[in-house]
Amino acid sequence: MTVTAMLSVSPVDSPDVEFDAEIAKAVDALDDFDVRYETHPMETTIEAESLGEVFAAAQAAHEAVDASRVGTTLKIDHYREETLDAAEKVDRVEHHLGRDARGGE
Repeated sequence: MTVTAMLSVSPVDSPDVEFDAEIAKAVDALDDFDVRYETHPMETTIEAESLGEVFAAAQAAHEAVDASRVGTTLKIDHYREETLDAAEKVDRVEHHLGRDARGGE
């Protein structure tokens, strides 16, 4: 079983909060969990073997942001009978493209 998730955590309506520093706290909180992650400009991709671990990591990232209002988006892709990690998902798309799934470089 593989659980892949897209996590976005950020302070909202908090002008006195240093946005990037708070995002860094959220990402840092993921290290306390048995997840693999990669941070991108608008979200962090998380992979784990259990749904519970993804939820726990997302909650910790949310709670790590020190702001009066925090917005969190969590999108989950849960393969219950197959193991399919994020890299393989991209590989499958690139196979059909016949090239890397990147453009504008």
